[in-house]
Amino acid sequence: GSAVTVVLKRVENPLEFGIVIADDEGRIERFLEKPGWGEVFSDTINTGIYVVEPEVLNHVPAGEEYDFAGELFPLLLDKGLPMHGFVAEGYWTDVGNLEAYLQVHRDILDQKVRVDIGGYRTETGVWRGEGSEVDPDAQIHGPVLIGENARIEAGASVHEYSVLGKGVVVKTGAFVHRAIVHDGAYIGSSASIRGCVVGKNVDVKHGARLEEEVVVADEVYVGEGAVLSPRVKVFPFKRIDPGALVSKSIVWETTTQQGLFGERGVAGLVNIDITPEMAMRLALAFASTMPKKSVLTAGRDPTRTARVIKRAMVAGVNAAGVNAHDLELVPTPVTRFYARTSRAEGGFVVRTAPGDPQSVEIVFIDERGIDIGPSAQRKVERGFFRDDLRRAFHHEIGELTFPARGREYYLDGILGVVDAETVRGARPKVVIDYGWGSAAITAPLVLGRLGADTLAINATVEEERSVLTRQQQEQHLLALGGLVRAGGADLGVLMDPTGERMWLADERGRVIGLSQALLAFVRLVADAVPAPTIAVPVASSRVVEEIVGAGGGKVVWTGISPAALSTASDAGDVAFAGAEGGGYIFPSFLPAYDAVMSLSKLLELLIRSGRSLGEIVDGLPSTHVVRIDVPCPWEAKGAVMRRLVERFAEEDVVTIDGVKRFRGRDWALIVPHPLEPVVRVWAEADEEEAARALAADHASLVEELRG
Repeated sequence: GSAVTVVLKRVENPLEFGIVIADDEGRIERFLEKPGWGEVFSDTINTGIYVVEPEVLNHVPAGEEYDFAGELFPLLLDKGLPMHGFVAEGYWTDVGNLEAYLQVHRDILDQKVRVDIGGYRTETGVWRGEGSEVDPDAQIHGPVLIGENARIEAGASVHEYSVLGKGVVVKTGAFVHRAIVHDGAYIGSSASIRGCVVGKNVDVKHGARLEEEVVVADEVYVGEGAVLSPRVKVFPFKRIDPGALVSKSIVWETTTQQGLFGERGVAGLVNIDITPEMAMRLALAFASTMPKKSVLTAGRDPTRTARVIKRAMVAGVNAAGVNAHDLELVPTPVTRFYARTSRAEGGFVVRTAPGDPQSVEIVFIDERGIDIGPSAQRKVERGFFRDDLRRAFHHEIGELTFPARGREYYLDGILGVVDAETVRGARPKVVIDYGWGSAAITAPLVLGRLGADTLAINATVEEERSVLTRQQQEQHLLALGGLVRAGGADLGVLMDPTGERMWLADERGRVIGLSQALLAFVRLVADAVPAPTIAVPVASSRVVEEIVGAGGGKVVWTGISPAALSTASDAGDVAFAGAEGGGYIFPSFLPAYDAVMSLSKLLELLIRSGRSLGEIVDGLPSTHVVRIDVPCPWEAKGAVMRRLVERFAEEDVVTIDGVKRFRGRDWALIVPHPLEPVVRVWAEADEEEAARALAADHASLVEELRG
């Protein structure tokens, strides 16, 4: 009686698959395509095997690409058509990467899969195809498959988990171990191939060596004595000269990496994970998703690393036939704002990772000024990994321009949403520590127009000092508090190097905790805006709802990541969004973190309220939120979340991001970390001891369920 039956499978790591949520009767309630760890409520995934009633296909539009799991199935759920899942117990695997491809061959040879291999099997675990020839002096160590008409000469060694296709020749002295060799390939004398894949009709000459995870595509010639280093990929019809030492891919590609994008864009070690060549291809892949002659804007932080990577990316954008507007050294929000205007259709920012000068981050921005979503990320990854890149003809190459008024557009935008007259009339005194970052370029322009009396420290852009460690940040905040007290300022602000986040000290020089700072913003917005809509991550204090609800407003709870908060803030009538990490959003200007805009709006709200920042903080309700990190192997995360959902099935829970369980007013939140083998547990209660006990109880539960 079901319109569609989806074959399901339980897997250890469900993150790279489409997850299916079904009720106790097997009726499907929800599909999640490539979810984040916070959305993993099950380890049951979609195998891509469907039993479909013919009338279901009437819902598929003709003549266009249409995805079953991403488009058709959600449509059927919306229409109320019955869909059920069947959890299969047999063998299933995805072979979308090299590791899985090699593993499935091993599983077949170990007879974990019911596959008719063909030929006949010897007692030593060697399958021989019809017409195959194996010299008695060859060494064969099963399990091994030798295809039809293959030939292995005397002195050759073929070791376990090797698969030789039809007509493969292995010459005297050659060594083959855990290698998949496709039809018609030739492995020359004394050649060595291990843990690799060799395509059809490949010619591997005498003494050549192919190391672990090498992939050589069809019709490639590998000359005598050539060495292919681990993880090298060679595209079809290439020639590798004799004696060559190949340490990088020829037409570079990798299938071992699961994905490019993480929680902070594309990130990695400079000149190791992210090189200029890789960055150029990445930009080419991004620009290939845009129409020719589109405009992408680019920005960077003060470091030389960011400058080099950004230049390479601009070249990639132009090579795809897309124009680049290079804002050069600007705070990240300036680039985002420029992309949000009609002057560009998107852009990218290159910046050094917080607290780690060895690592770089590349953030791609859409036309709304926020990070590109999962669908766009997959398109970029697909083009990057498959080399499906658009290379423009000579007359279509994109142009590079350096807009003269990028910062002025940003300034005008802020003045359009901040009550400058109110701020000028009060002439507030502010101490600002720019931390030698790029906010020093734009904040003085804005604060000068607002009439603020500012004392600026560390206000020059210095590459070597703009990346602050956590310890340095704490030292800066202590010094900031002292300057506020000494100068009789209204407040103090420390801005991060990219101009996105900020940390506060009140008029007494007291450093404001991140939770209190968020609640202070919420209080000020709730007092100034009638019945506001405010968005905060699901790990935020319940006090947010108490404050907002008292004024007739509503709270939009979001996922924990900044991207989730930005996306939610750009929808509907959200007046303010913020998180406990020092990032605040005023969507009427930009649906992303912006320290300069947040400071400008904070001054306006404080002046309109007639209270100081310290008075606002002192008037906040008392509450305590604590967090515990529980080590958890990647392969156990999906099972832990599924068991949690099952354990709490009859209780009051929320699954916006992870599993949030309520005990009266108190709550505990359990979310798998997206980048580390860790499950995070938050808890809130009126007393700190109670909050710690609640968090400890749920941390113990995670330890129990992980096994």
